[in-house]
Amino acid sequence: MKKQPLLEVNTLEISFKKDGEYKPIINSISYALQSNEILGIVGESGSGKSVSSLAVMGLLPKNISKITKGEILFQGRNVAQFSKEELQNLRGRDISMIFQEPMSSLNPSLKCGFQVEEMLLQHTQLSKKEIRKETLDLFDRVRLPNPEKIYESYPHQISGGQKQRVMIAMAIACKPKILIADEPTTALDVTVQKEIIQLLKDIQQETGMSIMFISHDLALVSEIANRVLVMYKGEIVEQGNASDVFHNPQHIYTKALVSSRPSLDVRLKRLPTIQDYLKNSVSEEIITADERKKMHEKLYHQTPILEVKNVEKEYFSSAGLFGKKVGFKAVNDVSFKIYEGETLGLVGESGCGKSTLGNAILQLDKATAGQIFYRGVDIMKLPKEDIRALRKEIQIIFQDPYSSLNPRIPVGKAIMEPMKVHKLYKNDAERKAKTIEILERVGLGAEYFNRYPHEFSGGQRQRIGIARTIALQPKLIVCDESVSALDISVQAQVLNLLNELKENFGFTYIFISHDLAVVKYMSDQVLVMSKGKIEEMADADVLYDNPQKEYTKKLIAAIPKGN
Repeated sequence: MKKQPLLEVNTLEISFKKDGEYKPIINSISYALQSNEILGIVGESGSGKSVSSLAVMGLLPKNISKITKGEILFQGRNVAQFSKEELQNLRGRDISMIFQEPMSSLNPSLKCGFQVEEMLLQHTQLSKKEIRKETLDLFDRVRLPNPEKIYESYPHQISGGQKQRVMIAMAIACKPKILIADEPTTALDVTVQKEIIQLLKDIQQETGMSIMFISHDLALVSEIANRVLVMYKGEIVEQGNASDVFHNPQHIYTKALVSSRPSLDVRLKRLPTIQDYLKNSVSEEIITADERKKMHEKLYHQTPILEVKNVEKEYFSSAGLFGKKVGFKAVNDVSFKIYEGETLGLVGESGCGKSTLGNAILQLDKATAGQIFYRGVDIMKLPKEDIRALRKEIQIIFQDPYSSLNPRIPVGKAIMEPMKVHKLYKNDAERKAKTIEILERVGLGAEYFNRYPHEFSGGQRQRIGIARTIALQPKLIVCDESVSALDISVQAQVLNLLNELKENFGFTYIFISHDLAVVKYMSDQVLVMSKGKIEEMADADVLYDNPQKEYTKKLIAAIPKGN
């Protein structure tokens, strides 16, 4: 007799209200989750993976969405027909969820221990003393260092990885039958990501619960899941064994998802995108070792455009009310050179000092010691007015362009603004013409000039951020985690654009990221940072093939390779 699945989704259609009428965004999807199984759900933003998982929990936003067809059977009962009380009993006890961003999911005004205890108070009959013991045991199980200390800590006092572990402890507190993990590692360092994946695997093996692991990264999903289903535009386009889907994808979209991620083995001149696959115009042209060598010989025969010498950045904090100031070196005796037309990759875990170093180079947060020479001039000694002029030459592309764009100003005007400040071009008519030309260069067009930031997708906003940066024709651009929040195929488009602009305008990049596969693909040389110091620096290919330091080996070993 065939075993009944733990969860069964049959021809599910979910509609959202638009202009007064309901329109389907999830189209007739069907899948099953077995007991003691890890099911990976892969797809990019807007594919419907999160919406369909919220439906399983009965968490669809009221008044604007509804299930218009199909059923969600949990242990044979249709969740779509549960009462409010039945749903409250289901959540946390039978089906639990870990969200992408633990900082916004944890209450900042409550201690971590109390937030986990609330779950146990709601769903168990344990005494106060037993609940405290159970919470500390849970913190131990999710491998939090010093559970007693974290029990008494507020969310802002612990790291991102630790916050995610608190969320996992909360989710597994009542021993649920199903755990839905929605992008639980997206914002984490590669090493922390690997630890969280291993932790979820271990918990699943210990408890026998089933996990639905949602992500846009197929390589990552294939490392944890038994089976995978791929979603695209509200439909399931492919499902099967994780290894088969990753190594032998059948649907064109799945093929694009696998190929859009930079390979660690070959360096393509251009990363394939979903559009390339749909148009059947995928180029497999590679940059050979010989081509790279010739390019580097030419590159490193120049005078450096930027030279960082023994730079330090120290922060001070007071211990206690009248305590003496305690110093902390976020950047500690860092020296390197970068050459015009080069991309220098800067990697390391959160808190290693890479963004602090980037800010010191940009003169946004001045270094406390050392020298920074830009075209032979020590920019740390420049007066204010000269630094303002320098801003035209050294620019930054932020991680989240949305927060760096004014929501009240159309994007065309936002791109023209720095041109005006630096007195580029004769008048606004010339600036507008230049802005439209730049918008076209980054894959947008004149029709986008009068649109506002909220009208764009994440990938389009990143292009606007790039357009605003290149409007000043800078020489050196600091890309600070500028593709980390993007879907894999959108990331491929932006990386191709950055390389194309570098080729056409001779830009020099400092490329800061915690995604080591992306850094290897983009970089000529890679600088690895840990605890404010340089661990090692070498040609990207040499460093990845033969890392010298244990720390670098650990970082490279943690890159999801896809099983």
